[in-house]
This record gives sequence, structure tokens and C-alpha cells, in this order.
Amino acid sequence: MDSPDAHTPCPPELSSSYIPALEDTEFLRRDELRPIRIGLELLKAELIQREEGVRSTIVVFGSARIQEPNVMREALQRAEEELARSPDDPQARSKVAIAKRQYDLSKYYDIAREFGRIVSSTCQIDGRCDYVVVTGGGPGIMEAANRGAADVCAKSIGLNITLPHEQRPNPYITPHLSFQFKYFAIRKMHFLLRAKALVAFPGGFGTLDELFETLTLLQTGKTERVMVVLVGRDFWERLIDWRWLVDNGLIAEHDLQLFHYAETAQEAWELIARQNGVLPP
Repeated sequence: MDSPDAHTPCPPELSSSYIPALEDTEFLRRDELRPIRIGLELLKAELIQREEGVRSTIVVFGSARIQEPNVMREALQRAEEELARSPDDPQARSKVAIAKRQYDLSKYYDIAREFGRIVSSTCQIDGRCDYVVVTGGGPGIMEAANRGAADVCAKSIGLNITLPHEQRPNPYITPHLSFQFKYFAIRKMHFLLRAKALVAFPGGFGTLDELFETLTLLQTGKTERVMVVLVGRDFWERLIDWRWLVDNGLIAEHDLQLFHYAETAQEAWELIARQNGVLPP
């Protein structure tokens, strides 16, 4: 037999339906609310950047795995010590080979950091926020570019993304310009909404994703004002055979003018500055 209070009604104010929609996180997570979440994700970062006076940006991308040279040197030493203990282990030999290549690539950490310093010290003066460095917010090359801006007490932006494995924003992003996105599409929009240039350092899938996204927008005329600079010609020409694409009729000869090469931070900045009238042509 039911207890006397088995059918006592729940007080209305305790029902989830009573929670205001803006405070009901379970409601906001429903599939039907995805268009609202997408709009909010676009608007929040837009409004904050407006409030901070960010007028234009330079996107910096590159590998999250390329650390500063001293860190990469230590990783190489550890790999060599492991190989010395197991000289016949093919995995140990492979680790040494990769560590050597990553140590060679670590010079780009310093170049990215210097680029962040040059751009930020040149363009964030007299209260202006032009050519603000924006990165994916993670470690490696992204950290270096944010760090360069922090070196000269300038603002920089980090656009992080929620991933299955935890991604934490690097400590050099300006705290009130550190964002976290759920949707890659909205993050991509924010990379380019204010961008004057995309500077791509050696990197993996994420870097290639943003690079080819931008090149496609330029090729199709969806944007005209973003300059693409590839830092490290040897790396990029070994990775991508641009001429082979032309020779096979897959891209046009003039598509090769959609990007430029640079070897140093100063060279990358001068390309961008001349394109945008900051320096004389």
C-alpha cells in the first residue's frame, strides 16, 4: 500500500520548467538550441573584442609540439640516452631522429616570439589595438607568438577549442582576450573577421587546416584582404609541391601569388606592413 505522501505533488518552483530559460543549462544544451548556442558563441567574442578596441589582427599558426630550443635540446638528450641504453631498439632510434628534427624546428619558436614582439610594439601604441596577434591559444608556436606580445606588455588573443583531450590556454594570452569555443566553424570565423594576415609556421593538421581554409577563401574571392605568409620556405616546399598542382591543372599559375615566403620575423612583418600601407612599398 502506498505511503500517505507517495503522491504528494512537487512544489512548482522546484520543477525544471520553472527555471528561466537563460539560467537552464540543461535546456540550453538541447540539440534544438544549437542555432542559439552558435549565435552566442559568435557574439560573445565579437563584443569583447569591440570593447577592448581590437580593430585588426594577425593570425599566427604553427605546431603545438615545437617548444623553445632549450626544451627541445633536453628532449633530444633524453632520447639519445634512451638509445644508448638500447642501441638495437628501432623505436629508440626513431625517437632520436624525430627529436633531432624537432630540435632543428625549434628555431621557429624564437622567430614566432620575435614576430609577436615586433608587431605588437609597432602597432599597439597611443592606445590603438591594430594588428593584434591572435593564435589558437595553445602551446608551441602559438605560445611563442602570444609570449612575444606579452614581452612588450601588449595585448594578444587566444582562441581555444574544447577537445577530447584537455587543451589549456597558454599563460601569455591577455586574460580578458582568452576565449574558448565549442564549434570549430565559429572559431574559424573569428580567426579571419579582423585579420590582415595569416602567418603560418611549420605545423601539422591544425596549421594546414587554417592555411588551406584561408587560401580557399582568397582563391574564390570570399576575402581579398588577408595576406598569407609561410615562414620557412624549405619546410613548406618540401611539404607541399605547389608546382605539381599547377602542372596538373589543379590550381592556376596565378594562385601561387596567394602566399609569400619569409625566413625571419622582420621579413614577415615587412611583407604585411607594406601590403597594408604601414611601411612604404
